[in-house]
Amino acid sequence: MSFLGRGSSTPTGGINHERIEMAINEIDMVSDVFNRIVSSCHSKCISSRYAEGDLNKGESVCIDRCVAKFFEVNKKVGEKMQNAGANAQSTGATSFSL
Repeated sequence: MSFLGRGSSTPTGGINHERIEMAINEIDMVSDVFNRIVSSCHSKCISSRYAEGDLNKGESVCIDRCVAKFFEVNKKVGEKMQNAGANAQSTGATSFSL
């Protein structure tokens, strides 16, 4: 099956616009996460005065840790939101807090 719907999943044989829209949304989300990581970790780990063309060891370690922490927190927040959403659905509530 093709990613863009060129397989047998589309009844008209045309492009599956729903899948294209989902792919565009996913690209937008991934780009947003990447840009937030770059912005946050760059300001925390890299001096505004560039002395060398490459990262030094301290900057590299800081970037590695920053990115790891970013994904760890992102995962925890996602799990909390899923649990809160599931709890809200089971109780019939319309809003929830972290």
